[in-house]
This record gives sequence, structure tokens and C-alpha cells, in this order.
Amino acid sequence: MLYLEFLFLLLVLYAGSRFGGIGLGVVSGLGLIIEVFIFRMPPTSPPITVMLIILAVVTCASILEAAGGLKYMLQVAERILRSNPKRVTILGPLVTYTMTFMLGTGHAVYSIMPIIGDVALKNGIRPERPMAASSVASQLAITASPISAAVVYYLAQLSGINESIHLLTILMVTVPSTLLGTVLLSLYSLRRGKELADDPEYQRRLEDPIWREKILHTTSTSLDEKLPASAKHAVLLFVLALVSIVIVAMVPEIRTIGDATKPISMSLIIQMMMLAFGGLILLVTRTNVQKVPEGVVFKSGMVAAIAIFGIAWMSDTYFQYAMPSFKSGITEMVQGYPWTFALALFIVSVVVNSQAATARMMLPVGMAMGLNPALLIGLMPATYGYFFIPNYPSDIATCNFDVTGTTKIGKYYFNHSFMVPGLIGVISACAFGYTIAQVVV
Repeated sequence: MLYLEFLFLLLVLYAGSRFGGIGLGVVSGLGLIIEVFIFRMPPTSPPITVMLIILAVVTCASILEAAGGLKYMLQVAERILRSNPKRVTILGPLVTYTMTFMLGTGHAVYSIMPIIGDVALKNGIRPERPMAASSVASQLAITASPISAAVVYYLAQLSGINESIHLLTILMVTVPSTLLGTVLLSLYSLRRGKELADDPEYQRRLEDPIWREKILHTTSTSLDEKLPASAKHAVLLFVLALVSIVIVAMVPEIRTIGDATKPISMSLIIQMMMLAFGGLILLVTRTNVQKVPEGVVFKSGMVAAIAIFGIAWMSDTYFQYAMPSFKSGITEMVQGYPWTFALALFIVSVVVNSQAATARMMLPVGMAMGLNPALLIGLMPATYGYFFIPNYPSDIATCNFDVTGTTKIGKYYFNHSFMVPGLIGVISACAFGYTIAQVVV
């Protein structure tokens, strides 16, 4: 019966994924009702902590966007790319990685993709090379961001069973491992695909008058927009927020209030810091608060919160119910073959399209099996598997931004531009992460 119920769980997730983020959340709510009242599973608590972290981070990042901070970051990134155009396949992924690292979400990189494609095309470089790599890098960096929901959830759960694990413990593993993965997928991308002169799709588009006009005369740039000084101030304050979070994480005494025996949890600290610095940015830059909900960061963040609300609650209810029966067999397999837990993370991520939701579903499973925290942290990059099926918004947008048609979803669906860079990035990051974690954790 447990296997049939697990199949039902997967079917609900698949059905929800056909509608996207909000659809995934509400369809999972339907699945939860069936689990509780038909299969008679006791409901667990909703993922309140993860949702509050997402809300706090998204609020601060959305105020940063409304204040012009994202446009300022975009202009800095574009200057770097245009000053080194021949290295766009290496620099592009590093730029998108850095943006995600700072903002805790990969949805803020859409504006840089047309610029990466423009720089590549004007220098005779196949745009697929930097664009596909940059899209993958923007998502791979989520497990390296100190304010991403996935990282904070790992921190909240693992520090509860081992007080020696703090934010820097996780970042010392995930930052170098995902950065090395990004470098390797970028190096692979340097020579991938045919040169533009030999690419049949590009040549076909050049013969089409409409496409030819787009290719030869459309220039994407952010440098012609003059930004107010407040945009730079907003970025500096946001960076200060990140630095403050890391400092507070490094010094537990700061978080120990009065005669308390335990410091305040980092999940609460991050929520407080993000709300406080969001308010500070608002006050200093005098940003129109009505513009905050209009930005791409706010919209994508709210969608993510709703998706995780349903996905995590439904999945957690099933796993808590089934774990006593599964524990012995699964534990034996994972302890003998650690990579199998990475495979489980990857498969779940392919279905749910969210690293935070994958963490919320699978980390409690790993902890319940008694897996080593070093293993759990080292394999964190495997929570990014949603490049495998090319339906994620950033990948679809990247294909649309490439006017040459070189970044594409293939005829056989799975032979798309993001598959090999994604596999190289995730597998190498897990291998590096597992190795580093044996020393750090």
C-alpha cells in the first residue's frame, strides 16, 4: 500500500507541474486532502519556517529591485562582459552565479540573458555556449547563497541535531563545490556545438528577412539608462545585509540574548535581517513602495512560496507516515552507496522544480535515516535537477532570448541545450562537495 501511495504522490506532483508553480502548490493541496481523509495519514505541520524565509528575502530583494538596485547590478555585470567579450562563455556563468548568490533566487537573471547573447553574437561566438551555461549556473548557485530558502532550511534542521554546524559550515562546502562545478560546465561550453557559420538553424534565420533584422540590428543593453544614486546605495545596503548575516552566524554570542542558554536560530536572524534591511533600503532611497509588487523578484518569490506550501506539506505527510517501514532498507542502501541519496534528491527536484521544496521534502528523510550531516551537506547540489526536463522558466526564457536559435529544446525533448552543462555542474559539485564536507563538517 505504501508503494501505491508513493505512486499517488508522484502523480500529484506531475499533474501539478503541468500548471507551473502556483498550480503545483494547490494541486498538492488536493493530494494532501486525499492523503489525510482517504489514506488516513496524520497531517504534519505546514512548512511555515521556509515560507517565512522566502517572504522575508523576497521582500528585501523586491525593494532592492524597486529602488533600481538590480538595474545597477545589471549595468556593472554588463560592463564586465563587454570589457572582456571574448571570455563571455566563462564570465557569463560567473556573473549569473554571483547574482543568484547575492539575491538568493535565480529569477533575477532574466535581464542579463539578452545581454550575454548580444555580446556573444557580436563577437562571433555561438550564443548557446554562454547562455545555456549561464542559465544552469544561476540555479546551481542557490545552494551557495547564504539567504536562499534551501540553505537556511538545511541550517535550521542540521544545527538542531549538531550545534557545531553553522552557516559558514554549509557555505564552506557549497560555495567552492558549486563554483568549481560552474567553472567546469563553462569550460565544457567553450567548444560545444557548431560555429555560427556552420549552424543550419542560424543560417536559415539569416535568410528570413524578419529574423535577419532581429539578428543584425537588435542590440540589448542596459548602459543607456541613467540611474539615480539611490540605486547604488540600495545595492550597498543589500550587500551590508549579507555581510551582517554572515558575521552574526560566525559569532553565536551576538545571537545569545540575556541569560538564554542557546543562541537565536539563524532562520529567525535571516528573517529579521531581511525585513530590517528592506525597511532601511526603503527609508534611505525613498523608494515608491507601490512599485515593489510589480517586479519580477516579488512575483516569482510569491509563486515559489505557494508552491512550497503545498508540495512540502503533502510530501512531508507521506514521508512521516511511511518512514518507519522504509527506514531500514533505504538506510542500508544509502550507507553502502552514498550517491543513491544524491540520485533521490535529483529525481525529486526534477519533479517539483524547486531546490527549497526538494530540501524540505528530502532532508527530514535523510535525517530520519541517521545519515551523516557531512553527506547531507556535501550532496546539496543534487537538489538542482529541474534542468533535466526543459520546462523551467529561466531555461525557456533563455531559449527565447537567443535570436540565433542555437539555444534550444531538441527534437527529442531531452537533447536540449541545458542537459550536458547541468549534468556536469551537478555531478562535479556533488563530488567536490562530498569530498570537502569530509574535512569541514
